[in-house]
Amino acid sequence: MRSGDEVIVLDFGSQYGQLIARRVREAGVYCEILPSSASWDEVSARKARGIILSGGPASVYKQGAPNCDPRFFRQADIPVLGICYGMQLMAKEMGGDVRPGVAREYGKAALHVAEKDGLLAGVDEGTQVWMSHGDLVEEPPPGFRALALTDNTPVAAMAAADRPFYALQFHPEVEHTPQGRQILDNFIFRVCGLEPTWTPASFIEETVAATAAQVGEEKAICALSGGVDSAVAAALVSRAIGDRLTCIFVDHGLMRHREAEEVTAAFRRQGFTLRAVDASDRFLSLLAGVVEPEQKRRIIGREFIRVFEEEAAKVGEARFLVQGTLYPDVIESGPGQAAVIKSHHNVGGLPEDLAFTLVEPLRELFKDEVRRVGLELGLPPELVWRQPFPGPGLAIRIIGEVTPEAVDRLRQADRIVREEIGGAGLNQEIWQYFAVLLGNTRSVGVMGDERTYGHTVVLRAVTSSDGMTADWARIPHPVLESISNRVINEVSGVNRVAYDITSKPPGTIEWE
Repeated sequence: MRSGDEVIVLDFGSQYGQLIARRVREAGVYCEILPSSASWDEVSARKARGIILSGGPASVYKQGAPNCDPRFFRQADIPVLGICYGMQLMAKEMGGDVRPGVAREYGKAALHVAEKDGLLAGVDEGTQVWMSHGDLVEEPPPGFRALALTDNTPVAAMAAADRPFYALQFHPEVEHTPQGRQILDNFIFRVCGLEPTWTPASFIEETVAATAAQVGEEKAICALSGGVDSAVAAALVSRAIGDRLTCIFVDHGLMRHREAEEVTAAFRRQGFTLRAVDASDRFLSLLAGVVEPEQKRRIIGREFIRVFEEEAAKVGEARFLVQGTLYPDVIESGPGQAAVIKSHHNVGGLPEDLAFTLVEPLRELFKDEVRRVGLELGLPPELVWRQPFPGPGLAIRIIGEVTPEAVDRLRQADRIVREEIGGAGLNQEIWQYFAVLLGNTRSVGVMGDERTYGHTVVLRAVTSSDGMTADWARIPHPVLESISNRVINEVSGVNRVAYDITSKPPGTIEWE
């Protein structure tokens, strides 16, 4: 946890809460999200330079609607920015008039700017903003003035006369508000007086120092999966403790085509001390008969730890375990009052009797930030830009039981998908692409004038910047056709290929 030159986001359940934090970080200022239940004492002790109150789905007048410590409005002497629900809560708690709108306003609106300085400096008259609200502020609190309005919202932005309190009814953090970053930059730099000092280099310096202090003179092992997250985590910890770090790569039999060989060779070239363990039979036997996704994740997470415990004893009783856990892993695994979307094997799947103290140097970062840190550390581009691959591997891309036959079938299909997309030069444009096997579903087909009853392979390909949200990739039809033809002709037992065109939300990137 950092304190000082940072902005705190109080989260009231907004779907855009993570995006607010990312926008602040993109401006070069550290930002962290705390639940709306965080006390004023907790936040003020961190000596943050600014507070943002997020949006949220509730009405401020609804019974049980989220609130915050009233001292945020009575005692705060640092800049506070309310967004959507945060604006309505600020208005209600400080004596303004908040009422239900005649109709819920959702979508694009034109902003009419009354004051083009301070928070709205440089913002064009009539600029597009994104609205998503039911309630609205009809009259600002005493001492506040309206800064802007829209055709349907009489107070679209407001500011206090004698305190650094500001609020916006629209969402400046989304791409549908083109000048939203300008508004957030005005708050961060003009109002809060911050400087863009949070960079990959500064993160590395702080994290290496913190890791050295945490581990001391002890030894550590790193759960090396072959992906960018664990690679960057290993590089950071290696800088902190040197050869007292041993990386352990566990082949659980659920890797992609030739991935185990490629990963071990790549990391040994980087000079890491690496132990490669083939535990394929062990994992596959534990997964026999298991079809429920969360159970798969828990089994794989627990068995990973058991393997690490055994290997740690061979390297001198290492007490620390390094993991490449990211912020989205923590969020999706349901910290605090958040809903569990899926348990990540390195968060929700850890056993209660864990014998290690965890070292998670990337726990506060989004994927795009991890890549920038990796490049700053000097890791080769082929490691930094590897396709994201889940820790449970192909097990959660097989819908149904994980059998050796199903793994082999999916591994072949996935190889074809990667070859075709890479061969078409689309691998830099698409965030993630892979195959899914509907292992417990079959359909009728015709091959060689004969009836078949085979499996379906689904292609999943998405564009994204951090994995928190994603859109399906518009792959050219000739490439899709080539993938379909090759999978059906080269993968035994498959007679149908489908393309998943679901965004995230409502879907997730992985199927399980």
